[in-house]
Formats: sequence, structure tokens, C-alpha cells
Amino acid sequence: MPVKISKAAIIEAAGNKPKQIEEFVGRMNSQTSELSIARMTSPGGWIEPGQKPEFTEYTLVLKGMLRVKTEAGVFDVYAGEAVIVNAHEWVQYSTPDDTGAEYIAVCLPAFSPDTVHRDE
Repeated sequence: MPVKISKAAIIEAAGNKPKQIEEFVGRMNSQTSELSIARMTSPGGWIEPGQKPEFTEYTLVLKGMLRVKTEAGVFDVYAGEAVIVNAHEWVQYSTPDDTGAEYIAVCLPAFSPDTVHRDE
């Protein structure tokens, strides 16, 4: 049976500035462990600690630019572009431009604070 999700759950974000995470599908909002879908809105100058998550993250940038730093290099992902970061790869996300960014993140399996493994 289809399930309509009328509103997102707000999840506290890590990082040096407040970032809004609206989880529509996932462990918190829909009790879905298979995957999570969230809209992220991060301000200019935001950066989060590096992480080595147990999930693969698929990210589609809607507005602005998301900087993705990995052991393989640094990628600037602009509106209309996407990036895939595989599970168990170290990654650090940031939005260094003044305008910040808005993007959709899909995690498989679903995001969990227990499986993100942020740097100290």
C-alpha cells in the first residue's frame, strides 16, 4: 500500500554552522532502514567533519555548489550535477561559496548516526 509522507523530520547536522536536514524517507521519519532521502540546505562557509560511513551516498545538487573532499581528490559539484560516494570511503562535505547549497542526499542503506563514523 502506498504511504504518503506529508512532512519531513528535522535532523541535527554536524558542522561549524547550522545546516538544515529534512529527512523525508529514513529511519527517523518513516522508519525505513533500506534507504533514506533527505533535502539538505547548508549555508555559505559550512563544513562538516570527515566521515567514513557504512552507507553509499548519492547526492544531487539543486542549487549552489557542494564541495566533496575524498582521499582521491576534491570535487566541486554544481546545481544539476550529482556525485556518488561509496560506503566505507572517507569523505568530507562543505559549501565554501557565500550562497551555500541545496541538495538531495539518498543513502543506501538509510543514514544513521551510528553508521556515519565521523572524525573526532
